[in-house]
Amino acid sequence: MTATKAAFIGLGTMGYPMAGHLATAGHEITVFNRTRTRAEAWVREHGGRLGGTPAEAAAGAHLVFTCVGNDDDLRVVVYGTDGAFAGMEEGAVLVDHTTASGLVAREVGRAAAKRGLGFLDAPMSGGEEGAKKGILTIMVGGAPETFAKAEPVIGAYARAVTLMGPVGSGQLTKMVNQICCVGIIQGLAEGLNFALRAGLDANKVVDVISKGAAQSWQMDNRARTMIEDRFDFGFAVDWMLKDMRIVLAEAGENGAQVPVATLVEGYLARLQEQGAGRLDHTALIRLLGEA
Repeated sequence: MTATKAAFIGLGTMGYPMAGHLATAGHEITVFNRTRTRAEAWVREHGGRLGGTPAEAAAGAHLVFTCVGNDDDLRVVVYGTDGAFAGMEEGAVLVDHTTASGLVAREVGRAAAKRGLGFLDAPMSGGEEGAKKGILTIMVGGAPETFAKAEPVIGAYARAVTLMGPVGSGQLTKMVNQICCVGIIQGLAEGLNFALRAGLDANKVVDVISKGAAQSWQMDNRARTMIEDRFDFGFAVDWMLKDMRIVLAEAGENGAQVPVATLVEGYLARLQEQGAGRLDHTALIRLLGEA
């Protein structure tokens, strides 16, 4: 792979190891993070440069990667005199890994085009473990020629990178992913709670049914911790609630019926109200233990 000058903006749970994989692959990386000490730690660990603003980080980069919290966070790091667009040169490509709305993806895509820049919305599946191991699944929206510039580099931290359609298609695909995930998690929570209340050995139940049609990634990786009431890891309630609200807003626009997602959004909101927002979203099972 040819070494590329790139910037990575947003060194959170996912972005920190993703940027690390880019550095390990030999790319020239400049990083920016809102909490400067985290960016400084990344540079000490991986080398590269530290940008004082997103614009400084993006200056001269062929590819600029963003991985931040939500729509508004993306706007902050992209727009304005300190934003990434201000530092990017014509022909450069912004790859956004934030799980955000289709609305903001299309908005940023239009703004990029006006500046002669490429844009890809590229949300991910695989979680923190996938980011650390470099085996994420990336679903991408954008033009084929723009995708071709970025795909080989994205491969440094992904095992699958797929162009789903025009700008916004990546975010829409991620919404489908999240709809499926919450449905499976809620079903798993109800099944495990049923097993426990019926006096069964829940671990033995999982051993048996995971060999059949009920098997899923969630069962293989989360059933044991749900049984043990351990949730101090993983994909937080706060994050999944944010994603579900994006789903419901999009469904309101396109007319899709999402009754299970709507139900689980309410359950996630209840957990957040109870102060459980930082727990893994499999804490949904706790609600089934309420009187």
